[in-house]
Amino acid sequence: MSRVVVHRANLVLRFLLELVALAAFGYWGWTIGGGLFARATVAAAVPATVAVIWATFISPRARIPSGPVGRAVLGLVVFLLAAGALWSRGQRGLAIGYGALAVVSSALMLVWPEQETGGFGR
Repeated sequence: MSRVVVHRANLVLRFLLELVALAAFGYWGWTIGGGLFARATVAAAVPATVAVIWATFISPRARIPSGPVGRAVLGLVVFLLAAGALWSRGQRGLAIGYGALAVVSSALMLVWPEQETGGFGR
């Protein structure tokens, strides 16, 4: 498999990991208990907060750029927190699989930091 194929596959994987992280935080918020209003509020507010943090510090077009290494490390932190949210709600297998994919994707970003500057429409 060529480096370009791995690079593009990792960009797709990274995007999917971001979407799953938002879903995992929403799922966690919905299942933590409490009344309907509290669950709905947490299920919406936590993913929204994570999305703002991602856009501000982690995105390739972040308002406060953290550089390739910072994006890889901060992204991994968000992904592992999402895995922890899944783990805490009893989704152990999903959490382990998701966390493993996040580690692999982040490691590839550290090995090939220039991959963040390429990709879809950049």
